[in-house]
Order: sequence, then structure tokens, then C-alpha cells
Amino acid sequence: MDKLTLAEVSKMYLPRLRDLREDKDMKQKEVAAILGIDQRVYSNYETGKREIPLHHLVALADFYHVTTDYLLGRKGDK
Repeated sequence: MDKLTLAEVSKMYLPRLRDLREDKDMKQKEVAAILGIDQRVYSNYETGKREIPLHHLVALADFYHVTTDYLLGRKGDK
């Protein structure tokens, strides 16, 4: 199996982060506060300018009640 680049992974899960946040009618600042980070850092996660640390990925999956596989684009269903 070929390894995916950061850009390829980003294209898969970044839209899901934004979609899930918008489905809850939340602002980036609110999600960032849940993670204990600045809004600019969270924005960089959504735009693919910064890799999401594993602990934040797991926290987001728990918060949105989805799997990390879903966030990573490995599964189509939540």
C-alpha cells in the first residue's frame, strides 16, 4: 500500500472538519476553545496549513461522535 502525502490526507479530512463544525453551527473559536488552542491554530488545521496532532484528532472525533477513520477519510459513514 502506498503512503499518502500530507496534502492527500488533508484533502480527505479537512472538509469533514469544517462540515462537522458547521453542522453544529459552531465557530472556529468555539472548537479551538474545546481543544485548548488558539482559533488561528484551529483554522490552520481546517485549511491544511498545519497537521493535526493525534490527541486533537481523537478529541474532535469524540466531540463530534464520529470515528477517527471518518475524519481521515478512510470511511464514508460516521
